[in-house]
Amino acid sequence: MSTKATYDSTSTKKPLSPSKIIAAACVGNALEWYDIAIYGYFAVYIARVFFPSEDPAFSLVLALGTFAVSFLIRPLGALLLGSYADRKGRKPALTLSLGLMVVGSLLICIMPTYAVIGVAAPIGILVARLIQGFAAGGEFGTATAMMVEHLPGRRGFAASWQFASQAMAGLMAAGIGTLLTTTLSSEQIESWAFRIPFVFGLLVGPVGIYIRKHVPETAEAEAHIKSDQPKTPVRTILRGQKLLVLLTVGLLAVTTCLNYMITYIPTYAIKTLHLPDSSGFMATIVAGLVLLVVTPFAGHFSDKLGQLRIMIPAAGLILLLIYPMFALMVSVPALGTLLLVLFFMALLKATYYGPMGAAMAAIFPAETRATGMAVGYNIGVTIFGGFTPLIATLLINATGNDMAPSFWVLFAAIVSIVSMVVLWKKLGKR
Repeated sequence: MSTKATYDSTSTKKPLSPSKIIAAACVGNALEWYDIAIYGYFAVYIARVFFPSEDPAFSLVLALGTFAVSFLIRPLGALLLGSYADRKGRKPALTLSLGLMVVGSLLICIMPTYAVIGVAAPIGILVARLIQGFAAGGEFGTATAMMVEHLPGRRGFAASWQFASQAMAGLMAAGIGTLLTTTLSSEQIESWAFRIPFVFGLLVGPVGIYIRKHVPETAEAEAHIKSDQPKTPVRTILRGQKLLVLLTVGLLAVTTCLNYMITYIPTYAIKTLHLPDSSGFMATIVAGLVLLVVTPFAGHFSDKLGQLRIMIPAAGLILLLIYPMFALMVSVPALGTLLLVLFFMALLKATYYGPMGAAMAAIFPAETRATGMAVGYNIGVTIFGGFTPLIATLLINATGNDMAPSFWVLFAAIVSIVSMVVLWKKLGKR
């Protein structure tokens, strides 16, 4: 199949360009990560408004705990929406997941505060996050499957845009956060302005749904849907592909952990380093720019060199450098330090991130690709992503060591390196 255009085998319509395929696949992923970033960046204010307590630290733990708990439903969304994509097609599954994300975003936008409706407020926020978590569960696997199947000759480059779109979303969230924290007082943000970023994200949803409705189904998925093969992706994975799912979890451990650690930095800068509210947001803008620029290049070169040949050295450097990075932030707590550290965090992450989507897609056959990737991805994101800000906060509280969050990233790096070695040696993946 040509990588210059994508054809729908059942239609005579003009083929879509790779850029339109990538845009349709990435819009939901971008919205998901935008909402994740906004919640993480504004966790301090969300804690005060929806989870008030006499102890501010306990309020923050409750807010981040809600953030973490919402990830527990992601594997369920991965099973149901991923299997739906493998049975009925990538297109309908992606449209459904994006619609559910919009519902969750709307609930956060309109939810009254604890002062107005009491305990119903934090419950409502939890419900909204659960809906978003369920929807996000099937998003990554299905969207990535769509791109690599439409553009088989450029799988690394195509799949890298899943992660570049995350960077774009994070960059947008950081920009809005910087604007609000530099132009408004903390009281104004806490009173009403923290809702502005969520409203902005909500507006993206309808546009994304429209785009996805006009994207053709992939040839591989269409052929499987029309075939006489049994369409039981969940059963197939549970019976014969559990190792592949486990390796997928390990593959994304370090980059997901590092990604959510970057999301946690604004809170870390305020609560631990005692820097101005805007410092963390400015640093994450630098990280977002690096991720946006470097990730597609890493994906492109992985098509020529091999995915694991790029990912293994990147994971090794993360293992070696993450503790010194945190030590530098703690010893020299300043905006310049944050900018420097997040620049290198993002550079290492982008180098690992770019090839990862194609590496994950290569693990599974087409008939279980969306389900397998979705399940592995969301188990990994639940463990190494959603709980990372909470674990970082708990590690600091438990040890009294401001560099303790780096221990969690160290563990994740070891898990990823072991998983990649197994893929290389046992399964012959490169």
